[in-house]
Amino acid sequence: MTCNGTEEFSMAGTATQFRFLRSVFLGAGLAFGSMLGGAATCYAEIAKPPADFPSFGVPGQEREMDAVRRLFWLHYEHAGPLIPLWDEWMAKATLWPAMGAGTPTTDVAASTDALNAMRRRWREALSGRTLNAEGYVHTRQHDGPAHAEGWPFPFWMHAGGIGWHFAPIGVGGGYEGPAATAEGWNVLGGRSGAIGPHGWSVTLDEPAAVVASPGFAIEAARSPWLRINWWAAGLEGAECTVEWTTAESPEYSAERRISFAPAAGRRLENGHVDVAGGETRTMVALYRHAEWQGTITGLRIGFGNQGPAAVVFKSIHTAVDTRHNVNNLNFIRACHDYFMWTGDVAFLREQIERIRVAMRFVKREFQTHERKCIYTTWPGHEGRSGVRVVDGVKTIVPGEGVGSNYWDLLPFGGEDALATVYYYDALRDLAALEEAIVAHPEWHLAEDTKQASYDAADLRRHAEEVKAYGGERFWNATTGRFGTRDLDGGLHDYGFTFLNNEAVYHGFATDEQAKSIDDWMRGERTVAGDTSTGADIYHWRFGPRSTTLRNIDYYVWNWSAPESVPWGNQVQDGGAVLGWSYHDLMARLKTAGPDAAAARLAEIAKWFEEVEADGGYRAYYGKNPARGTMQGGNVAGGLGMDHEFFESVLVPQVMLYGFLGFQPTVDGFEVHPQLPKNWPELTVTRIYVHDQIVDVTGRADGTYEVEERSPK
Repeated sequence: MTCNGTEEFSMAGTATQFRFLRSVFLGAGLAFGSMLGGAATCYAEIAKPPADFPSFGVPGQEREMDAVRRLFWLHYEHAGPLIPLWDEWMAKATLWPAMGAGTPTTDVAASTDALNAMRRRWREALSGRTLNAEGYVHTRQHDGPAHAEGWPFPFWMHAGGIGWHFAPIGVGGGYEGPAATAEGWNVLGGRSGAIGPHGWSVTLDEPAAVVASPGFAIEAARSPWLRINWWAAGLEGAECTVEWTTAESPEYSAERRISFAPAAGRRLENGHVDVAGGETRTMVALYRHAEWQGTITGLRIGFGNQGPAAVVFKSIHTAVDTRHNVNNLNFIRACHDYFMWTGDVAFLREQIERIRVAMRFVKREFQTHERKCIYTTWPGHEGRSGVRVVDGVKTIVPGEGVGSNYWDLLPFGGEDALATVYYYDALRDLAALEEAIVAHPEWHLAEDTKQASYDAADLRRHAEEVKAYGGERFWNATTGRFGTRDLDGGLHDYGFTFLNNEAVYHGFATDEQAKSIDDWMRGERTVAGDTSTGADIYHWRFGPRSTTLRNIDYYVWNWSAPESVPWGNQVQDGGAVLGWSYHDLMARLKTAGPDAAAARLAEIAKWFEEVEADGGYRAYYGKNPARGTMQGGNVAGGLGMDHEFFESVLVPQVMLYGFLGFQPTVDGFEVHPQLPKNWPELTVTRIYVHDQIVDVTGRADGTYEVEERSPK
């Protein structure tokens, strides 16, 4: 890798990591292919957990507990590591079940191998997370004509950029750019060759050869990056450049030039480039140059070659900045969770420097010590909407409102409340790791590291500064809940239940704020002007609506007709996502108490039994449209629970982390039961923590009992 964002990337061997799709963007008219394979069809079946799957035992609540277990298995069976977007959620849900361990009479070696299968998957996934030279953790979603290290859309075409796709991206499903020829390109010091299956071949005969694009006209602000997918031979040690012309300055000049590293060196055979394996994906940050402004009218790529060379261009195009500002935070938190569950010191030794690099990127890139929040200034991520309705008149602002997280239609960014909650949590997780390293000198992790360690106390002090600032800055005193702010200081509050529940769950909200949020969510108070109030917030039964105020003017610019989708028929506007019922349950447990949380869980279990009785999610909702419209499997809708909504596996975790109060620690675990009045005890079986499998029973009086079941 190089510090300009160049890296060699191979689709071979990693393709499956790019085939997870959350097609929330379907309403924009994109045609998605079948990206999920066989896993997408499994959810119609009724869950039948195997004998060695964890169970939840509460005397007198057997039917409800069995339903929760079946819900868990339904989503666990096909779960595991995905991409950084899901790291924090999926790790905590999938690392602890002791699956495949058998009994003490089975083959111990085979039993242990099966038992550790999920741990191996997580170890490999987290160890394989790509950090670029700046320390940014790549999104690792499937490819698209957008930023190579970010989300696959919006496309450069959506932004009115410019691009040439000489060969297909290879993903399909509506993500291919328009096919291009080399017509109009000018090669100086070389020869234009044929366009083959891999792209456009160019032979560089003379030193310092260049290729210049045909003329065009685009707005610089809408095209902050240049992306080049290519192969090269003979450019070792060269300094490549890109220059541009503008409407005001029609001649190429060194004043408008950025350098970047060449593609990874390949063999040059008979004047041709060896294109075996994946191409290099070069990202050039044009927006960082002061002269990238106004109307851009041409591009010229210089190769800096000292002798004969050759290149193959798969594609050259501008790109929207589709990076996610939460990737590093999710990576840090997942590494923490993996270590706490496994006690894998070798993993921590291998990853601690990458974890520190990831945190340093966050602190530097988002000015967190100065701003006390995640302050996102990436182009299009300023938190401003790309769809604005003023006095009934709609204005579309191309390039604005780009998503920064899971909610890819919503312009979180700027002073980003959701990312700031995650930052607060990541600071405390990193503090726990740094504290453990100091407390265990026998691990020898404090020695010979290139990245200086963080002081745990300093991290925790800073976390409290972030909480204090965010608790005021993002709090809407009028509605009594959190919103998010753009870089102009504007507060956006559409009743984001996910933001508010996670703020309570992670301890970001004060007790007074948590009470206000809980009163609103449970209908104890009404927020004036909201579209959904009282019991209607839980209209979809399994959890709260994602938002409670109709939103027609706070979106990424190319979700340009939100008013055409009925309220509740889009997951990000009055719809709901099953997985986030976990945070809802945990927030309710913390604020309203175990009886209130248990009552909510009972409603979810009842709903799930009805779903099963009708044949599964698709059958249940297909029988009666009034029940809601499902999203997933290339169909847009208002409810997310199967297909790309992997986080549904979170919901049953309230049994372990909530009611039982189980938490893995550096040296073992802690248990703090919180049981409702009619639960005399709760037993969670087959918990795999460090090198033990345990059944843990928590009782109403706060005591607990542990039974070890590890095969030895």
